[in-house]
Amino acid sequence: MVEEAVTTLRAELDLFGRAEEGFALLEVFLEVARPRLGPVVLDPVGLRLPEEMTDDRAVVQKLIDEIDQEPRGAARVPERGFDMDDEQARWDYVRLAYSSSQATVWSRRHRTTYFEASGQRRATYWLPDSLKTDYFAALSSRGWAIPPDWLTAVAKRPKPWWKRGGR
Repeated sequence: MVEEAVTTLRAELDLFGRAEEGFALLEVFLEVARPRLGPVVLDPVGLRLPEEMTDDRAVVQKLIDEIDQEPRGAARVPERGFDMDDEQARWDYVRLAYSSSQATVWSRRHRTTYFEASGQRRATYWLPDSLKTDYFAALSSRGWAIPPDWLTAVAKRPKPWWKRGGR
């Protein structure tokens, strides 16, 4: 089976005119990709509002404060999952992903990552061609502008499994 080509799209909040554009793009992505998604998780320790966030600061800070009050388990790597079938959980995840030191959206069918935000500064999408096509169509149908560098990004075929590993 030939794997689809994958396009890498940078999605740091400072690349958008307003942080809320980045949130809206992630929210649409989660809606479109929902049937393909596996775990949607983030590290709840040390959540901080991004400086770029303008709208919803008080609401998101309250959510962060509530999470900070929750008891911590004994697990070495804290991880909090979000149910993407729940509209409120999707909204929470979208705002908290960029507030977290690590947030990840995994594929259900493939062992791959679709989205990752890390260190409250970096964010990236890795989209197979079919998902990118669906995602861009959904953005266009909602009247959202697709970032110009996303439109010109070149898809690459994944390396065969025997060439992966960097050795």
